[in-house]
Amino acid sequence: MKSTKSIIPLTDVVLIGAGVMSATLGTMLKILEPGFKIEIFERLGEVGAESSVAMNNAGTGHSGFCELNYTPQQTDGSVEIKKALKIAEQFEVSKQFWSFLVESKLIQGPGEFIRKVPHMSFVWGANNVNFLKARYNALSKHHFFSEMQYSEDHTILQQWIPLIMNGSGKHDQVAATRMDLGTDINFGALTNSLIKYLTSQKEVKLSLNTEVIKIERLDANWLITIKNIRTGAKRSVLSKFVFIGAGGGSLPLLQKSGIPESKGFGGFPVSGEWLVCNNPEVIAQHTVKVYGKAEIGSPPMSVPHLDSRLIDGQRQLLFGPYAGFSTKFLKKGSFMDLFKSIKWSNIYPLIRVGLDNIPLTKYLIDQVRQSPDDRLAALKKYYPEAKLSDWKREVAGQRVQVIKKHPEHGGVLEFGTEVVVSHDGSIAALLGASPGASTSVSIMLELIERCFGAQVQSDEWQTKLRHMIQSYGKNLDQDAELASHIRTYTTIMLGIG
Repeated sequence: MKSTKSIIPLTDVVLIGAGVMSATLGTMLKILEPGFKIEIFERLGEVGAESSVAMNNAGTGHSGFCELNYTPQQTDGSVEIKKALKIAEQFEVSKQFWSFLVESKLIQGPGEFIRKVPHMSFVWGANNVNFLKARYNALSKHHFFSEMQYSEDHTILQQWIPLIMNGSGKHDQVAATRMDLGTDINFGALTNSLIKYLTSQKEVKLSLNTEVIKIERLDANWLITIKNIRTGAKRSVLSKFVFIGAGGGSLPLLQKSGIPESKGFGGFPVSGEWLVCNNPEVIAQHTVKVYGKAEIGSPPMSVPHLDSRLIDGQRQLLFGPYAGFSTKFLKKGSFMDLFKSIKWSNIYPLIRVGLDNIPLTKYLIDQVRQSPDDRLAALKKYYPEAKLSDWKREVAGQRVQVIKKHPEHGGVLEFGTEVVVSHDGSIAALLGASPGASTSVSIMLELIERCFGAQVQSDEWQTKLRHMIQSYGKNLDQDAELASHIRTYTTIMLGIG
């Protein structure tokens, strides 16, 4: 523990990274405690420009409607739906918070960041059709998914997804599910709205082009040393609480803190690319999000999908993502990121994960080596009449999957999110990726409860939390009537009816 006689400004909250996670946490804390002093540090020249920007993520409001990897098939043929139910409830919580912000006029109109786009799952072949039917039978019994439709009828599927069903290359035995409640989200636009609200409040300061170079204990607080990337000028700030929400850059920053809870964590970077359609006639024919099954051995972020998107006011059609490998932890990071993250405390888990995931490594290498014709062949499975001239490559975002110690295997690779909190709750970091931004509100609620436990129990914070999120403290999974009421409210407020 260090001490100093220098006079350093003291703030209540430091947010590292100006993406959707920091923006969500900062907004919630400022509403809960208007007097909080908050500083936000972002290494880029704009907010939400890394993982949150539209082209760097799927833009899907993840709610378990179409993502087949959330519903694994068991050895007896049944389908496990627990993860889909959890993510569906978490997305309902996110929609409630966004609806509260819209209703309170704290952020711009919802049409700027969210719109209704049906979510579909599409498969072919007898085994996959049987799986999808079993998935539909399991999900549709629950009130979250009671409006799900299922069909193997080519005539109906022709109406739902003409682009996929047209052409001589279409598959004979096919099936699809459809949820009209699906959404497309521009998380970059949402982030900008949240940051705009935050910076309009007193005692909130945003510093762009600012890199955090040191995080260390100073008595009961944290001393954050930052550097202006353009000028090289350095300064320090003391904070009672620190949140590291820097996407792929969170792991190195967490390691800088030196907290015991950071030991043993590592990162496995996975990059991605899209094929983006440039033919307006083709774009106009596809108005849904269609998710398929991931190839065996591929990471969850590589689940193929043909997506209708609205990006910067323009209708877009994307296919992918095609997975790849880069040693960068951020799209605008350094090729040395992976190597710098290797420490004595995590080298064994990293080695074990490497040995246990050789097929994944081979898959990523094969993806990197794909030719334009290889990418076109993958697209033609979903759009048989696709022409290479109608599509261009676009680099997607960089994701860092979590590697953590395991008592039996030494180390395991996880594809979800991990919230790492110090024993005293004074510093926290978010590691991992999917489902990420869609469940940001639930993740930040959990973090607030762990790090601000005393305040959360106060009558004032409890009242505000229930005002922000009507279902706070209740279980939408078990309460069909409340879930229906909430969905009606959010559908109206967000204009997605």
